[in-house]
Amino acid sequence: MSPPALTRGYEVVIGLETHTQLATASKIFSGASTAFGASPNTQASAVDLALPGTLPVLNRGAVERAIRLGLAVGGTIAPLSIFARKNYFYPDLPKGYQISQYELPVVQGGTVEFHLAGVPHSVRLTRAHLEEDAGKSVHEGFEDQSGIDLNRAGTPLLEIVSEPDMRSSKEAVEYAKALHALVVWLGICDGNMQEGSFRCDANVSVRRPGAPYGTRREIKNLNSFRHMAQAIDFEVQWQIDQIEDGLQVHQATVLFDAGTGETRAMRSKEDAHDYRYFPDPDLPPLVIESAWIERVSGEMPELPRSMAARFEREDGLAAADALVMTQSLAFARFYESVKAAGAPAKMAANWLMGEVSRRLNAEERGIESSPIAPETLAALIARIADGTVSNNGAKQVFDELWMFSSSRDAVVPGKVLPSSTTFSAGAGTAEVDAVIAAKGLKQLSDSSELERIVDAVLAANPKSVDEYRAGKDKAFNALVGQAMKASKGSANPAQLGELLKKKLA
Repeated sequence: MSPPALTRGYEVVIGLETHTQLATASKIFSGASTAFGASPNTQASAVDLALPGTLPVLNRGAVERAIRLGLAVGGTIAPLSIFARKNYFYPDLPKGYQISQYELPVVQGGTVEFHLAGVPHSVRLTRAHLEEDAGKSVHEGFEDQSGIDLNRAGTPLLEIVSEPDMRSSKEAVEYAKALHALVVWLGICDGNMQEGSFRCDANVSVRRPGAPYGTRREIKNLNSFRHMAQAIDFEVQWQIDQIEDGLQVHQATVLFDAGTGETRAMRSKEDAHDYRYFPDPDLPPLVIESAWIERVSGEMPELPRSMAARFEREDGLAAADALVMTQSLAFARFYESVKAAGAPAKMAANWLMGEVSRRLNAEERGIESSPIAPETLAALIARIADGTVSNNGAKQVFDELWMFSSSRDAVVPGKVLPSSTTFSAGAGTAEVDAVIAAKGLKQLSDSSELERIVDAVLAANPKSVDEYRAGKDKAFNALVGQAMKASKGSANPAQLGELLKKKLA
């Protein structure tokens, strides 16, 4: 790999700590619900609040999700790990401490791989440890005071800590996207960043190439990839400005202000000893036997790298295309459903990377909410393959299907489709054929009719015929154009070209 690009002569060093909310129905040490959006303080049990006489009981489902992550990244699942109390005082921390893991985390090591501009990258993981979330301070709607919502208190988190292997905001974002896709793929997290299910803290420092690591500042609670890039880029420039002005960068926790695009210091950064970690006396060591790991391993889905390799091997996809098909489990399943409905693999992949992705990106949708079902896309591809519609015509059909599936009262420019025409998910061929007919996009493939058109065009353009026979290839294109014009654009281009060549031979 080539040396990292420098920013104003400095090397950027980034590590990420990612708080992944585990997709369990109940909290990590109590039976309280983890459902999002409940009225404030209605899902905080006596255990979450550490009321006298209560004892925490570990959620087995949270442990299994941690094991899944460890297996997927090639980490070591600790046969014995310890829960500790992380002591600090904050209004939304009802116990005055957070139950976490410190010296012996449940997962140690591992790597996350991704591509940036076609170049493979790998980021090492330090650890992944189980812990409980804190509550939430609420400032909106209060005058000169704040509210405390403890519904999140005790929600299970898996904190995934990377090594400082990233050298730009782009690398950090691509790593975070790859990790986000992986935890959703594994089914251990719903990945909803707006609801706080996937939050990243970025540790950022700068140094001259070859020098020791600089002083890092931690940007807290980044819950969008766009904000992550903006925050890191601003922080890098700020730190360089400090150093260039002869000032020191002090270790600190900072927040990103999305309104101004700036980071600002919140408090001086604590070190581990400031938290006075000690083993939680109410929780025994977590013992994970090999049989448990083997069972979880047997229930794992096919991983993205393995699936991409299979698509290359069995479907003949290029490596880059296979990566796109496995960008998420939902995308991969959609692709496989299009194939299962009869579409050739490469055509299915091309349409998913082309028109489908174009529409999804424009409307900020995920593949899960595509208005066009896999069966319908396969039916459209079949009509291209059998010559019923051209590629350009198929794009018009696709746009019409998308509009009608998204909004029932959409109108085709210049033509109103029959009011009886409806589109439903998975309906397929009937809808595709209805749009082709309504928009007059069916290709002319009747050989006798095409021959009549070709004969007329050749008779009307003797100069172009002579030029082609004299070796001027451009004359052939002119004849094709005249024939397509004569057919009002409905002729099958491939069939028309073959017939022209035969007549000109």
